[in-house]
Amino acid sequence: MRIPRAAIAFFCTMLQICFGTVYAWSFFQTMLVRQSGWTHTETAWAFSIAIFSLGTSAAWAGSALGRLGPRRLALTGSLMFSGGYVIASAALWLDILPLFYLGYGVIGGAGIGLGYVTPVATVAKWFPDKKGLVTGIVVMGFGIGALLLSKGLAPFLVVHTEGDLALVFLWLGIIFAGILLPCSLALSDPAAPAKTPGALVPRLDPDEPESTLPYLNSSQFIIMWTVFFFNIAAGISVISFQSELLQEVWGLADPTVEPAVLAEYGATLIAASSVCNGVGRLFWGLLSDRLGRVKVFRILLASQMVVFGVLMTEENPWVFSVLVCYVLLCFGGGFATMPPYILDVFGPEKMAKMYGVVLTAWAAAGIFGPLYVGYLKDSYPDRAVMYCFLIGILMLGAGYLFSYLLNDGRLRLGRPTLETTLRQYGVPARSPA
Repeated sequence: MRIPRAAIAFFCTMLQICFGTVYAWSFFQTMLVRQSGWTHTETAWAFSIAIFSLGTSAAWAGSALGRLGPRRLALTGSLMFSGGYVIASAALWLDILPLFYLGYGVIGGAGIGLGYVTPVATVAKWFPDKKGLVTGIVVMGFGIGALLLSKGLAPFLVVHTEGDLALVFLWLGIIFAGILLPCSLALSDPAAPAKTPGALVPRLDPDEPESTLPYLNSSQFIIMWTVFFFNIAAGISVISFQSELLQEVWGLADPTVEPAVLAEYGATLIAASSVCNGVGRLFWGLLSDRLGRVKVFRILLASQMVVFGVLMTEENPWVFSVLVCYVLLCFGGGFATMPPYILDVFGPEKMAKMYGVVLTAWAAAGIFGPLYVGYLKDSYPDRAVMYCFLIGILMLGAGYLFSYLLNDGRLRLGRPTLETTLRQYGVPARSPA
């Protein structure tokens, strides 16, 4: 039975929403510290490992998608993601921190990475006439996934399990498996169009792996990677602790607020910021079409420097929340702007591999961002908020300076020749007489 392409778009969006719940990590951060007795740094390692595993596995999945197909890759990622929660549940039950790292971080994070690239690539093939719209919707699903967890599933499970996080993680694994596995099984590529006899069809260079390496070593790609890293590191440091940071600011503004109410405020911020993360992927992506990719990156980095400066000393919890939401709007904007930027600079033939490799910046930022915030909270609990945003300003400033070494033009490392043009269309070059 042929599945309607609208159903494919729905299944792809559901996959991204479930995988995107990883951004609701800060909902569990404080609860894990209180229940398990782990330090902030030890707990933050789980989120960092998950993001690192996500980025590295996504880089591999980008090159493996064509070989394995969307169904197999999405199904594997869904099983790993759901199974990671079950293993994490066992780790909490047995109080084994390394097992928690293995389940939630390594296995669960790698599962997200395997599934992350599949929905976007698949839905783009089904909607060649509306590629920008449908890919924007699917990617936005990943951004708003935290809303599903922080204001829906997680609070519901915490109440009904009486705060037993081992049971909460177990049920999350079961629920996600029930959603992800059917959606993964429904994925497929559209039927290939019939070829016209005698038509010249462009094809990839058979030496593509070797021909991509010079582009990966180019200064343009290295600087793109660096700018992307700084934008992600600044944003993900806020994502990893946004609930706890707001609770601290609100507690200082009104010491009479009960801890349970503060936790609810933190969950609301996660939900609101996740919507901004999703909307940012549409807004900044569309804006980059008008203003150019590099100019949008400069706006993202420069405006966040100002916002981080205000957040260093902001005591009003409402203003604090609005500014955090703007940071998440820019965080999502970086993920929206980079794919078309890669396409502009390196061309469609190298898009999948170049974008897969640039996602390792996500992996590196996932290690650095949450860990430095966790260290600051353990070492300087009274000044952690100020130091966190100060380091963020320095990272954003570095990214802004590097952005002036970028341009929007197509990168060409060599001049096209008649032979390479003929080879692109599958026509053998004639040997000299």
